[in-house]
Amino acid sequence: MKKIVTLGEILLRLSTVTGERLSQSSELSLHYGGAEANVAVSLANFGYNVYFVSKIPENPLGLAAERHLRSFGVRTDYVQKGGERIGTYYLESGVGERSAQVTYDRKHSSFSQIFIEDVALSEILEGAGLFHVSGITPALSENVRKLTLVALQKAKELGVKTSFDFNYRAKLWSQQEAGAAFAELLPYVDICSCGELDAIHFLNIDKVDHVLQKNEQLEYYYEKINEKYPNIKYLYSTFRNVISASHNRLQGNFYVNGQLYQSKEYDINPIVDRVGGGDAYSSGVLCGIIDNMTPQETVSFATAASALKHTVHGDSNLFSKAEIKGFIENDSGKIVR
Repeated sequence: MKKIVTLGEILLRLSTVTGERLSQSSELSLHYGGAEANVAVSLANFGYNVYFVSKIPENPLGLAAERHLRSFGVRTDYVQKGGERIGTYYLESGVGERSAQVTYDRKHSSFSQIFIEDVALSEILEGAGLFHVSGITPALSENVRKLTLVALQKAKELGVKTSFDFNYRAKLWSQQEAGAAFAELLPYVDICSCGELDAIHFLNIDKVDHVLQKNEQLEYYYEKINEKYPNIKYLYSTFRNVISASHNRLQGNFYVNGQLYQSKEYDINPIVDRVGGGDAYSSGVLCGIIDNMTPQETVSFATAASALKHTVHGDSNLFSKAEIKGFIENDSGKIVR
């Protein structure tokens, strides 16, 4: 199996106890995560040879982050050491009608200070079968934005399949800044995670002007995206119906060759930890593409992977291919505990 490469920032996550606000908390639970790191862990759990490209401080927190990756089989050969701090975020856990809230503390992090000249992209991407990055990464600094673009360009030059998840974070940059960056990146993308609002707000695609079913509306936007970027071979997203912070319904969408495939809807109740659910879905889609699953098998596998992620604490999906396939075969819309 050719290697898989992901590029991004691994984060320290500090979470409140459910039922407490961050402002009142006297204790916080610690996990490591971040979009591309979560995808790397999931794909390593699926048995692939995964490398993570990043930069961490040479201190106990950086060491713990590296150990987190290695404990799940992610290769850290290309994780640089330097800078003074690891990116951090605080999660105020949601419950009932109260949504979870994220507070970032990641400015001037080690990863935000990584530069193109310090990254041996040709060596890193040589022999790779897939390169994955998200829209969070170029939001972190101008130099990281440039690195993201050059990495995608280099991957295409070397014949490496590329994957990009919009993953917009309003607390990191504006819609205008993100839209300009995405327009630069998308010509070099083969596999893309984005939804209807992404198409409208970042790609300037006109809203549907008549009433359509939800799936027909998504097909319209995906057709328009393909018209603008015919290089994108796969598009995917989820429909999430939020009943409460601890009860969601989830359905997966996968668009390939002009056709939309959808999974069954999962009723996830209660949710143990929603963070990383999208990364688990992305990993499932990438697994389906790598393993040449049919489009229907791919979307079913990816959605089941995401549903299972909601049942464990932490950012990372800790389930193997066999466990996810077994879950699908049980044909249960509700998660059994």
